[in-house]
Amino acid sequence: MSTSLDLAPELSVASTTPSSTLVGELPLLELSPRLHNRDLAPTRIEGRRWGRYSIFALWTNDVHNIANYSFAMGLFALGLGGWQILLSLAIGAALVYFFMNLSGYMGQKTGVPFPVISRIAFGIHGAQIPALIRAVIAIAWFGIQTYLASVVLRVLLTAVWPQLASFDHDSLLGLSSLGWVCFVAIWLVQLVILAYGMEMVRRYEAFAGPVILLTVASLALFMYFKADARIAWSVTEPLTGAEMWRNIFAGGALWLAIYGTLVLNFCDFARSSPCRKTIRVGNFWGLPVNILVFAMITVVLCGAQFQINGQIIDSPTQIVASIPSTPFLVLGCLAFLIVTVAVNIMANFVAPAFVLSNLAPRHLNFRRAGLISATLAVLILPWNLYNSPLVIVYFLSGLGALLGPLYGVIMADYWLLRKGCINVPELYSEHPAGAYHYSKGINLRAVSAFVPAALLAIVLALVPNFHAIAPFSWLIGAGIAAALYLLIAPRNRQYLDVSGECIAVDHSSH
Repeated sequence: MSTSLDLAPELSVASTTPSSTLVGELPLLELSPRLHNRDLAPTRIEGRRWGRYSIFALWTNDVHNIANYSFAMGLFALGLGGWQILLSLAIGAALVYFFMNLSGYMGQKTGVPFPVISRIAFGIHGAQIPALIRAVIAIAWFGIQTYLASVVLRVLLTAVWPQLASFDHDSLLGLSSLGWVCFVAIWLVQLVILAYGMEMVRRYEAFAGPVILLTVASLALFMYFKADARIAWSVTEPLTGAEMWRNIFAGGALWLAIYGTLVLNFCDFARSSPCRKTIRVGNFWGLPVNILVFAMITVVLCGAQFQINGQIIDSPTQIVASIPSTPFLVLGCLAFLIVTVAVNIMANFVAPAFVLSNLAPRHLNFRRAGLISATLAVLILPWNLYNSPLVIVYFLSGLGALLGPLYGVIMADYWLLRKGCINVPELYSEHPAGAYHYSKGINLRAVSAFVPAALLAIVLALVPNFHAIAPFSWLIGAGIAAALYLLIAPRNRQYLDVSGECIAVDHSSH
């Protein structure tokens, strides 16, 4: 069965041509229950609560997470000096800011989540391709990040109560008794946060952002004074010449690839922002400015540690673990625990919840879908995935290589072909004459552009012979997919621009 809804006659409808006209009467719209529920519906513009600070806090948590510090410290270990790391991350920050704005503006205008956004280019049923790829990556990493957070909790508990270490030597499915308790505890905390919907996510991200920023800044000051206010700006033999410049640009490209997941589904958050300026300003402070602060903290942490004993640290948690004061060690562990949960929710929980809801809208709302994805993340025993280099490199990295081509097709279709003209209500219609029905619900042109670009991106990312250009696989894949799509897409069509306000739901519904 379907829900019939008359579109408001006053909605503005424009084509991509200068001779666009207003359509006074639009046909009856049928919302398909296979494509629509309240969580997938557009958010009403009035009452959207993701303001500039919410977006800034979102990125603060993500930028200053442990994995990013490990990546940036790896640049120092490769031989890049302080100014070179700053330049490399500045290039990456500019790329991420540009691409994230493109994705965010789509979400803000349409008010719909990523699986629904994907219907524009790939079709109402073909959208399951990019959505499922994004979901599989997210579920795997959700489990892994939950496990890593549980390790931090385990360190914290054994520091406060050393006797608990006796429960850390047995094994059940590869995890100790204490490990299971910590893992389940972190898992449940994340479920509780998601149970209250996207508004609770916003509040938690807003709380966690200042906590991690204060923590890493304090660590940098601690290390700076511990090194007698002197830091090493590079390792003993820093890179020079062509190899230096290659690593600088490779670092920037890899930083963009790190954000390859979120740059796809940032619309899941931006759909709750009131205007473009909110996204632009929030992203500016949360990405370029925040990333440069992050880069400076990285240089101080690495340079101070190298100045002290000639060693290069792999993670800021090593500094926390070396703090002689138990209370400060506990505070440091708590801060990294809070931010790991915040990053995991935003990057790896929200996306699969929307995707699974999109698979069966009649039966799965956001909360039920989130519970299923979280359960799957436990069933895959993520600690075994994390400890398997083969899985990380070939499976997850291979899937990650697909994200660039997906982004290229979606952005080329929205910005270059349609020029932002979207008929939002028809994203939920299965009518054969619908704008996004294509061929039985699948845009074969989008798939045809995606497949060769994806295969090339996988080869570049995984085949050792291409290691020199592997860091650029995301950019190459996105560019080729976009070019192929524009080459084969029809150019003589007019696209209607219809708001989704007539079928929108309140922000509080999500």
